[in-house]
Amino acid sequence: MQQDWLETDEALVALIRAVRETGYSFTTVTPASHARVNARPDAAWARDLRDVLGWSRPFREEVVPAEILAAMRRANVVEPAGEGLRATIRLSSLDGELFLHSAYPPSATDAVFFGPDTTRFVSAVTTHLAGRRAPVQRAVDIGAGSGAAGIVVAKRAPGAEVLLVDINPAALRAGRINARAAGVSGIVPRRSNLLREVEGRFDLIVSNPPFMIDRSGRTYRHGGGALGEGLSLAVVEAAAERLAPGGSLVLFTGSVIVGGADRFREAALAACARAGLATDYREFDPDAYGEELDDPAYAEADRIALVVLTATRPA
Repeated sequence: MQQDWLETDEALVALIRAVRETGYSFTTVTPASHARVNARPDAAWARDLRDVLGWSRPFREEVVPAEILAAMRRANVVEPAGEGLRATIRLSSLDGELFLHSAYPPSATDAVFFGPDTTRFVSAVTTHLAGRRAPVQRAVDIGAGSGAAGIVVAKRAPGAEVLLVDINPAALRAGRINARAAGVSGIVPRRSNLLREVEGRFDLIVSNPPFMIDRSGRTYRHGGGALGEGLSLAVVEAAAERLAPGGSLVLFTGSVIVGGADRFREAALAACARAGLATDYREFDPDAYGEELDDPAYAEADRIALVVLTATRPA
């Protein structure tokens, strides 16, 4: 496992809280945007804490406040980088919290990803919660990554048990650290392939599974299936079996549109219909990740849409 920082939970929680007290804020962009911004001539070295913990730029000691640098060293998240240093984590802002995740570039197979889709996913979840009448007593975030969505649910459903499930041990540790830093209770990280290693039914299932075709097979990115839809359909099928009466699935994912047809929509709605679930399906963004269309795997694709599926079992 690449993340040495995963062995130092207490120091990482303390680091996140110390950075928060500085007023730090950072919105993480896509890797493509990140590469473009960091390629600028004036971005070779960090000039402030955002450059260090957000843009993952090499830095010299004097750039970082002494107490923050000491906290980073205690957490073992500093490594040599040429004539300077580099942080091995990033901290991103969302929902009034700071979330720890992997440094840029997230190229390792066990990278803990956080990006614009995390923000979009959390927006879909909070919108659902705002309109939900029944209380959430038990929830699960499938493929939880940094744990952002599950933590957002726990903040809005005090007393609920919220499972963060993932096959990536690095993600489970990051979720646990982020939950502690946010001060939320009820979070239970659990290693599980979908819901196979957890029991019982859920009032709320949320998921933002990988949906790209990734030749490197990185777990946070590769969706499987013909066009990246494999994991998303597996989440729908798992939720259809495990939703409690009145329970809902909120799935945020991507769908490759081919010849004007949304094949994922057709398959997902058919699976929900077989399970007797009421559905709402909408395009969140009709055209995202256009640069991916250069990949031969998408040779027949019109576009990649970001979509939200909400499926509810009648009470």
